[in-house]
Amino acid sequence: MMTGGWSSHLGEAIVGRAPALGQRNFRRYFYGQICSVLGTFIQAVALSWLVYRLTGSPALLGLTAFLSQAPQLVVAPLAGVMIDRFDRRRLMIGLQCIFAAQALTLAALVFFDAVEVWHLLALAALLGVLNSFDLPTRQSLLLYLVDDKSTLANAVALNAAVVHSGRLLGPPIAGLLLAFVPESVCFLINALSYLGPISAVLAIRAEIPRQRNLKTGSALLEVLAFIRGNPSARGALLAVAMVNVTASSYVVLMPVFAKDVFAGSAQALGWLLGMGGAGALTASLYLSTRARAELNQNFMIGSCAVAAVGMIGFSLAGYCGSLGLGMPMVGLIGAGIGATNIVGNTRLQHLAPEGLRGRVISIFGSTRFGFDALGGLFAGALAAGIGVLPVTAGLGLLLLPACLGLSRTLKPCTQPR
Repeated sequence: MMTGGWSSHLGEAIVGRAPALGQRNFRRYFYGQICSVLGTFIQAVALSWLVYRLTGSPALLGLTAFLSQAPQLVVAPLAGVMIDRFDRRRLMIGLQCIFAAQALTLAALVFFDAVEVWHLLALAALLGVLNSFDLPTRQSLLLYLVDDKSTLANAVALNAAVVHSGRLLGPPIAGLLLAFVPESVCFLINALSYLGPISAVLAIRAEIPRQRNLKTGSALLEVLAFIRGNPSARGALLAVAMVNVTASSYVVLMPVFAKDVFAGSAQALGWLLGMGGAGALTASLYLSTRARAELNQNFMIGSCAVAAVGMIGFSLAGYCGSLGLGMPMVGLIGAGIGATNIVGNTRLQHLAPEGLRGRVISIFGSTRFGFDALGGLFAGALAAGIGVLPVTAGLGLLLLPACLGLSRTLKPCTQPR
């Protein structure tokens, strides 16, 4: 009795703060993502460490990150048409299976000592194409997993919290694993982790509309016309593009910071990346308790500025050779980027008309990860020539004045369609 009463009160308290978890479909989806996201970040750290271990090249780190995200610039808008046209659940299950096959291929290449740089680049490009479909498919599902549409902002923030929890826990776990086992074990763990979302999606029971006769050309023109005619949507996409093309490059440069600037190992890399995840998780948990009206233009300007300050502070920590100072600065970067992306996504989810949601969220994914890829490629190439510290400081200094320009573009979010 007492145990049941205690657990009941705890459950009510959790649902009171996170109402989306009180809804069956979203709850199943939420738990299914947890193990998958953890595996994804374990693989990401192992892959970046493997590339740097084999090549010692910051430029190749940037190229690998670019290939794993850049396809979204082109493929994601086209993916949005397919998402609106086909069954999202079947599409998502198929994607998880291909993700698992990609991870198993990496594991086999490393295990049999057959891996070459071109293998890593090709598999990174495949990952980029898969991500072009995966992110908008997941995000566009959220609206149909909550019966109470007023909890959508909470669902978006909780979904982001899962991702950022993976960013917090995955890198340190990967760092510990890499101290004792080869990268192939990390890739195998990621392959197995996709069983979680596959099981969750199979258990979802929801009516999800499709537009079977959607034509690709007219569908793309329709979503571009919506964005062109909606200042709030344009402003949100601009903020997302701006923070990702500058601040998100810290992830690409992190193996250089860990190994060369702070004279550390894979464990140092894991802790640094984990701090970025901690910052982003803190931002997502905070935003999960906020009303949608609070996610306004001033909040997005402030979150971009936090990322800029973190970049500048992290470069100063590098000049001082202080890992202890660098870790909280990485936390600021992660919080600023995470908050900007979550608020941008939430605003777009509410602004998008019903029939355009898959395509609008695909444009968000294209902007979020495409500009991240461009920034990482640019930062990696520059760092190979002039070093990571001036590049990191310069990107932070570039982002600060850009934050001021946002106030002229961002408008208050309108009511959902």
